[in-house]
Amino acid sequence: MVAMEHKRKTSWDSKISVSTVSTRRFSRAGTPSSILSSDSDIRFTRKLGSQYRCGCCVLAAFLLFLLFAGVAIYLGYTFLLSDIPHDQIFLATFRVTRGDAFTAELADPSSEVFKQRSRIYRDRLNLLFRRSQLQIPFVAAEILALDGIENEDLQVHFDVRFDIRYGNVQTSDVLSILQHEMQLGKSRFFSNLTIDPTSIEVQESISAVDKLALQSNQTQEEIMTTTSPRPPRRCSPIEFSYCKHLPYNTTSYPNFFGHANLQEVNDDIIAFRELVDAECYKQAYDFICQVLQPACIADDDEDRLQLPCRGFCKEFWSGCGSRLPERLKQALDCSKFPEYIDEGSCRAKSGCIRELQSAALSSRVCDGVIDCPDFGDERDCAYCRDGHVHCGIGAACVPSNKRCDGKIDCPNASDEKDCLSLAPSLKWLKLQPSDSVYPSSYRSEGYAVFNEKGSLGKICTDNLNNTLANMEMQSVLQSTANSLCTILGYEGLESVEVRTDDEENVSYVLMQDPTAPEISFVRAPCPSKQVMYVRCSQLACGVQGVRYSKVRSSSLGKVAGPGDWPWHAALFKEDNHVCDATLVSANWLLTTASCFQGQPKAEWTTRLGSIRLTSSSPWQQERHVVGMVKSPVEGSSVVMLKLDRPVGPYSDFVRPVCLPPAGATNLIANATQCNTLGWAKNRDVLQRVQLKYNAMAKCENVSIASVNSVCTEAVNSDDCTEEEVAGSPLLCLLPDRRRWAVLGVASWRIACGSNPTGIERPRLYDQVTSNLDWIQSTINLA
Repeated sequence: MVAMEHKRKTSWDSKISVSTVSTRRFSRAGTPSSILSSDSDIRFTRKLGSQYRCGCCVLAAFLLFLLFAGVAIYLGYTFLLSDIPHDQIFLATFRVTRGDAFTAELADPSSEVFKQRSRIYRDRLNLLFRRSQLQIPFVAAEILALDGIENEDLQVHFDVRFDIRYGNVQTSDVLSILQHEMQLGKSRFFSNLTIDPTSIEVQESISAVDKLALQSNQTQEEIMTTTSPRPPRRCSPIEFSYCKHLPYNTTSYPNFFGHANLQEVNDDIIAFRELVDAECYKQAYDFICQVLQPACIADDDEDRLQLPCRGFCKEFWSGCGSRLPERLKQALDCSKFPEYIDEGSCRAKSGCIRELQSAALSSRVCDGVIDCPDFGDERDCAYCRDGHVHCGIGAACVPSNKRCDGKIDCPNASDEKDCLSLAPSLKWLKLQPSDSVYPSSYRSEGYAVFNEKGSLGKICTDNLNNTLANMEMQSVLQSTANSLCTILGYEGLESVEVRTDDEENVSYVLMQDPTAPEISFVRAPCPSKQVMYVRCSQLACGVQGVRYSKVRSSSLGKVAGPGDWPWHAALFKEDNHVCDATLVSANWLLTTASCFQGQPKAEWTTRLGSIRLTSSSPWQQERHVVGMVKSPVEGSSVVMLKLDRPVGPYSDFVRPVCLPPAGATNLIANATQCNTLGWAKNRDVLQRVQLKYNAMAKCENVSIASVNSVCTEAVNSDDCTEEEVAGSPLLCLLPDRRRWAVLGVASWRIACGSNPTGIERPRLYDQVTSNLDWIQSTINLA
């Protein structure tokens, strides 16, 4: 009697447990015989019978047939059908008139300058088409040549390829995408460039046309499409009955979605009404009407649209974005909407005060700090009546006719600041937001304009022409323009020239005594219309523009005021504040790698110009983070974050900090004042913490230091209400006592807390001085 426990394995082996030995022989035709030993595990191999071997042969033959058939199909497709077109190619060109210029090195495609510049334009074009309605057939764009006249407009020649298997792309389709991107004025991918829309040309490649002709048996000629100047935009009365509630009565076509007339708007209204009826966003009706029928502002050369502000668009998208039809999703890109400080401004969302009250923040209304993008919370207050403008800081307003009257009326003297400015025209200056005495943005070039009691005038040079020799006149112009640039916050003068003014119906002023130490201006006619045009050099870094020089104080409050730290940035992961950073250039932030450790891929954004994270400042700017570069320095966790588009325009509330001078290794120890920035425990108020240099041994007792660390501790420990998040900066005042530099970056969150002795624990920062070469080279390559 044989008892077996048969457990099949994938190797066709089995284990057999035997209690007695059988001497019976098995026939050859049956199961193969094995010699069994008592109480032992035995391995045996099964041999396939003839019926199994036949089946395997059939299966192998079938597999070989499939293999040969696949090879034959591949070879036939590759060699016999090689003339089937794969790519449809379009040749295109446009001209950059501002933001870039042609240089001799760009004529050589093998030069490093050409490779870097062409890569920038190629990446921008790739992003443009990958996010367009042609994203499915789109393959790639490639820069063919960069040409032009030395130091003048740059002509960009490129091709765009599409996979014809996904459909035939028309020349007009490619042209429409380029025109739409470059005529909006708020381009997503060419935001720092001015491109002449009339220079855009698109031509389908002849080779692609010939291949299509073989398929259709039709001959096609070379297609050449160029843009023709569109008529200037003009305002017209709103006739759209669905949006009768709008607080303005004029609009213009085409609107944001490209609707050319009222009929096209009516054809699309059903999709928008469904969003309003779905109640996906409480102000969806207001937003949709302001997009379909945007406000129109009259101007001399061309009227312009005033779109809703970007923050309004983002709120609408977060509530209703998932319900939008696909074609509207592609068109409604919130990055194309302006921010409040952008040129021409935008229409802020209504109901800001109600939202503050519903969030139990009624105390912020009329508290002197701007919490609404349209100044609504500080406009109708006991201290700020109609006809007054806000001082920008504190609970103070002044009548508009006291602006630049020679007497300080605002607590920080802001009403006497920037009485000299640069502007492309007086009309442009008058159209800028006038809610505050602070200009909404800086301009590095333009006509020199003098403001006296709210009355504007361009600086005329007639008296210089009549009273000074040519050399002396040039000297006066140079010194005056250089002083103007310095007052406006720039490092110096780039150029000054005399131009003939072509603007009509403007006022002028003359320099009363152009050789005096202090120049006065008087109103006078300007028969020759010869005026000053000034170009300033780059913006001075690390300057607190809101602290007017005449009343500048060395003391800083613990609670940050608007504009105290214009380079400070808050970092948000999926709309949650998790880290801080520091603006070092228009495209780059400085922070720490620890912000991103253990973080899955997520959407990161940054906010500048805000001292309250639960409010919206008029000077606030938001950008997406699109890249990160890690420091190559040993022991350093510093990283640089690339922004999707440059920060700007700069203002007194958003501008970059300075990097420390090269070789300034002991600057921290010798600095007269160093600070870091933290937040109140509810992340609501930005606060300053004064620091002092400390010996490394003190920090090593409580933290793990690296070779790149610097040790500090708080000067005052009696008030512990702030909390530093990772990435907060170590800022020190430079020896000129005017500019601030970032000398360190906090690697980890530092919670507010004191040790048993009452002295706050030391803080470690990653040094920036050891990273200077890497930081500068990264900025220069962008």
